[in-house]
Order: sequence, then C-alpha cells, then structure tokens
Amino acid sequence: MGTPNDKGSGAEENSQTKPPLGRTLRQFWIITKAFFGSKSRRKARGFLAVLLTLSLAVGGVQVLMSYAGRDFMNDIARKDGVAYWRSLGWYLATFALAVPIGTYYRWTEERLALLWREWLTQHLIKRYFNNRAYYRLRSSPNVDNPDQRISEDVRNFTVSTLSFLLILLNSLVTLIAFTGVLWTISGTLVTILFAYAAVGTLASILIGRPLVRLSFMQYQKEADLRYGLVRVRDNAESIAFYRGEKREHLDLIERLARVVVNTRNTIFWNRNLGFFTNTFNYASLVLPLVIVAPMYIRGQVEFGVITQASGAFAQVLAAVTLIVTQFGVLSAYLAGVQRLAGLWENLDEHDAEEERIEKEAQLEVEDDSRLVKLEDVTVRTPNGDRDLVTDLSFVLKRKQSLLIMGDSGTGKSSVLRTIAGLWSSGSGSLERPALNDLMFLPQRPYMIQGTLRDQLLYPYPQLGLSDEEISAVMEKVNLSDIFARVDNDLNRIVDWTNVLSIGEQQRVAFARLFLRRPKFAFLDEATSALDEDNQEHLYELLRKSGIAYISVGHRNTLIRHHDHMLHLDPSGRWEIKSAAELAKKPAEK
Repeated sequence: MGTPNDKGSGAEENSQTKPPLGRTLRQFWIITKAFFGSKSRRKARGFLAVLLTLSLAVGGVQVLMSYAGRDFMNDIARKDGVAYWRSLGWYLATFALAVPIGTYYRWTEERLALLWREWLTQHLIKRYFNNRAYYRLRSSPNVDNPDQRISEDVRNFTVSTLSFLLILLNSLVTLIAFTGVLWTISGTLVTILFAYAAVGTLASILIGRPLVRLSFMQYQKEADLRYGLVRVRDNAESIAFYRGEKREHLDLIERLARVVVNTRNTIFWNRNLGFFTNTFNYASLVLPLVIVAPMYIRGQVEFGVITQASGAFAQVLAAVTLIVTQFGVLSAYLAGVQRLAGLWENLDEHDAEEERIEKEAQLEVEDDSRLVKLEDVTVRTPNGDRDLVTDLSFVLKRKQSLLIMGDSGTGKSSVLRTIAGLWSSGSGSLERPALNDLMFLPQRPYMIQGTLRDQLLYPYPQLGLSDEEISAVMEKVNLSDIFARVDNDLNRIVDWTNVLSIGEQQRVAFARLFLRRPKFAFLDEATSALDEDNQEHLYELLRKSGIAYISVGHRNTLIRHHDHMLHLDPSGRWEIKSAAELAKKPAEK
C-alpha cells in the first residue's frame, strides 16, 4: 500500500547507502553557517559567546574543586582539626561558585537551542512551500517523511549539536587542565592514559560502526509507522465502508515488524558495544590506583593525591575517549544530520530545478492577461516522458465557460494543472490572469482545521466580509443546515473533514468561490458527489455570477451549463465545439 511519502523497499535500499563522514560534516557546516549568518545572527552569536565563556568557567571551577578536594582529604588524613575546617570552607566555596555557573550554563544552552530550532524550522517551512516543493517532494525517491525531518529531526539536531559542541569544548578544557594535574603526579600515568584511550577509541569504532546505518533506518521506519497510523485516522470512513480493517491492520503490523527488526538489530550491536565500554570503564577505575597507590605506599605522595589522581584520570579519560562514551548517541546524531541534510539538499535541487525550468521552458506564460488563452500548448507530464495533449489552442474570455470531457487518463485535469502553473514542462504559449485572480476547485476540497469562518474564507481570511454576507452565501449554496448545526456560530471549531460529507465539502468549496469572486474558476469534477439538483443549482449560480469558468467532468448534464466543450482523445488529439453545435447534435440524429 505505497504512498508518496512511504517508499517501501526502495527507500530502505536507498537508506542503506549513506554519505561518507566527510560529506556529512560539510552538510553540517552548511546548515550551521546558515543560522549564524541569518537575521538572528546577533542574538545567536551573543548566546554562543556567553555559552562558550560559561563552558570555560565550568572547566575552571572543576579544576579548583579538584585541588580543594585534595587539600580537604589531606587534612582529614593528617587529623588536623583547624586545617580541616579551613579546607572544608574552601571546598564548599567552590560548590557555591559552581551552582550559578552551572545553572546559567544550562539555561543559555537551552535558549540558544530553542532560538536555533525556531529559525531552522521557519526556514525549512518557508523553503518547503517555495516553488511548491511540498507538492513536488511527494514523488521524490530521496526524501521520506519530510514532516518528521522538519519537526523532530530539527529539534534533535539543534539540541544535540549544542550538546556535542559543549561536550567537545569541555573535553578540550578538561584535557588541557587535568593533563597538567596528572603530569605533576606521574608522567607514566599520562602515557598509559593516552595509550589506553587510543586503543579504546579504535575498538569502539570497529564494534559500533553499524549503529550509524541502523539509527538512520530507525528514523525512517518509526516515521513510516506513524504515517500509517495517521493515514488510517484521516481515511477512517473510507476504510470502514470498504471493511478494510484487516488489510490496514496487517499493513500496520508489517510496519511495526520493520521497526522491531531494526530495533532488535540496534539492541544487538549496542549489547556488543556495551560489553566493551563497560569493561573499558571499569578497568579505568583501577588503572590510576595501580600506579599512584604504590607511590603513596613508598611515601612519594600524600593520601589526597590518590583521590585527586583518580578524579583527574577519569576526567581526562572521558575527554580523550569521547567517541567511546558517546558512540551510541553520536551514531543517532549523525543519522539525524544526514536526514536533515537530505531534505536541505533536495530543497536546493528543487529551487535550482525551478530556475532551470523557467530558463529552458518551452511553455511561454503571460500571467497578467484579462483572458485565458492557450496557443499550440502541448501538455506534458512533469518528468517529460509523455505528451497528454498536443497543440491545444482555445480562448476563454470574461464571463465565458468551457467544459473539458474525455476518457480517464486523457489529461483533463492535467490541462488545469498546466494553466495553474503546477506543471510547466510543456510547450506553446499560455496567457492567463494573475494567479490571485484564479480559483481552483478540486474534486475533494481541502478542509482546514479552524472555525467555520476560517473554512469558508480559506485561504484569504482577510477578505473582511460581514457575518450576514457569509451566511447569505451559505444559504445560496444550500449549507444552511450546516450553519444551524453549529448554532449559527461562525467561530465554532469542528473536525470539518469528518463532520461534513464529500457533497457538503464540495458545497463549501462553492461558498468559498462566491465569497472570493475571482475572475476565473477551474472546477475539477467539483460536483461529482452532488445530486443533479444541487449540481444544477450551483452551476446556475455560477453562470449568473459572471465568473468565467472551466470545468472537468463526465456527466453529460454539465454540457448545457457551458458555452463550449473540449473533448480530449487518448491519442493526444482534441476537438472543441460550441454550445450551439452541441444543441443541434441530438436533432441531427
């Protein structure tokens, strides 16, 4: 049960070929540079500067605490009561310093992450709608579930990027500060530490390498499962009529099974990595003691040095073995960067493709005309592999109407897509008014979430119409019962998609049309769910309104409501007849 955002095996196969680390880092840099060079750069750079300063302060306080703790333990070992209280005071003072620094450090990190997420989400949403990328990405084999990438992946990226940046910075500060501390205790200890860290890092990379690929696939499979559940909710009535519960149940179980299999594989590799990292971490507790304890026994160092060496060793080891300690989180993070970068690059490609099409387009479009005029227009599929209609020519003036008929697959709706600018891969010459002066009524109208007023004025809520004008139009299109159903309250919010039948939704679309009053209307089987009486009534209203319109339909009863009929042939040929000719045809028979 494939969907545009549910690529199945094809997406799975694609997901297993991940970009190399170098490319991922370049993608990361492009996304990051865009934020810190944006209009929010002053605030972003300010937060970052404060965050980096506080990070350095945290490292400095940790070093102070190390020395204060050493002196405190030495005074306890010497049983010096006066020195004990003095050392305790200094030790507690370092705590008092660490608390506000640590608190503001965390607060600044969260504020910067929120600012970054807000900017990046807004930026991607803007680009998602630019050049109708949301429409074109439906058929992209490279971007599954763009909704998840814009919401969850952006959140994870911004939070995790700052987290890893600070971990890296803290590790660097710790490495510099505490390596000096260890070197004053024992050079041998420093040498063993770095050799131990190098072996551990290499082993963890070799053991945990499959986790990056598995994390990437986990994002995809979780999103596919969620998409399947949302699709059942959105199509509940259709599924119920078809009695398709068993089929949908099996589909969701299959999606869940793919999640479970991938999660099981992830758990397997995490277990293998866990055997190594746990062994590595426990051994690191003993190593400094093995080296420093004999020095204490020989009288070369004081007792407090043992605790200081253990703490410093753990700090430096954590800094130089960052990959070992963070490999599981890092693999999920890299997968998220790759998914976000994939969306970013595809949006770039769509922008470039739109510019290329405009430069190379054989279809010349003039969008400030007072009429709709097609001259030798060939309607071609977006990928350019099929011509649906060839050399189509007609002129539709103000207050005129045209009906497009023909067998399924002959390109009736495609003519409307070409006029609307959704398809621009054809050739010929097209004149039309500005898109704001056009309105398209699809077979299944889009019902938004919001009030009844929002529903009727979509997508132009700023029309400024009074309640009386809106209710009058509702009555004209036979929606008075809907108005009464919400107690004549235009501000009532209801789940309109499930409350209204398809026929009622089509009447809502006509209400939008009459409230907006564009120069031209395009109806793609916009009355298919209506009975003939309602269809007759709405077309009579449309003809009297003075709005020029082009209809796509199959019912012969539509013919008398149009001035001309365009008949499309599967071969790409076409024929236009006037209403007068069509009226004579039965008599000729």
